[in-house]
Amino acid sequence: MNYVVFSLILLLTSCAGLEHRRSVEIDYSPAPSVSASEALQIAESYRVHQWTPTRSNVFHGLDPDKVAVNTPDVSLKEDLSARPGWWKVNQTNYGIPYQWGGFDTPDSFDQKIKSGYYAGDVYTKAKRSQLYSAVSSYACGVDCSGFVSRCWRLPRAYSTRELPSISEPLSSFQELEAGDIVNKRNVHVLLFEAFLDKEKKHFMAYETGAPPSWRVLRHVISVEHVKSQGYTPYRYHHMEKSE
Repeated sequence: MNYVVFSLILLLTSCAGLEHRRSVEIDYSPAPSVSASEALQIAESYRVHQWTPTRSNVFHGLDPDKVAVNTPDVSLKEDLSARPGWWKVNQTNYGIPYQWGGFDTPDSFDQKIKSGYYAGDVYTKAKRSQLYSAVSSYACGVDCSGFVSRCWRLPRAYSTRELPSISEPLSSFQELEAGDIVNKRNVHVLLFEAFLDKEKKHFMAYETGAPPSWRVLRHVISVEHVKSQGYTPYRYHHMEKSE
């Protein structure tokens, strides 16, 4: 089966089961281990999460701590980001937005939105160079490693520099299984879901902070692409084995 066709089937299956997934009670609290199905269920809950922002959740400038913040709403200027903003005020939006240094659960995100926090904060080269000092305590959302940390039910956000310390590197990308990660130190990380072809050349994954939108996404990625970019496959030490 063509991998594009197969990926479409997977996406349609996901949409068909959307109402069921929303009704399932999901535990985001820290745990000593996690199953692949739990990790993917958490990932999906971030992708389909519905929320309605107000004007108070839009911000472009310096927060009270003098940290630069730019929310990925439709007013995001082109010269600030390689990709446009997407969420709209007073409308139902889907997906938890990307926030540099963010580690919110869907519940904590909703609470902060109601309290007037800024909805997301896009990545910039300046933030990369400043690391933790560029994280705004006035914004909410989740970044790529914070997202994976939540999916693995870790007690805190582990950076892309730290995730390898609690994981086992795999000898090849073809060994990837549901719940594993594809990580590039100090750059980006994504959560593996499944291969889409017998040759294991393309796979479905969850991630945030990647094109085309500043939110948690689920899409098709080629093994050749991540290999060429210097990514490494890993398996969490406390990932429960499938039956």
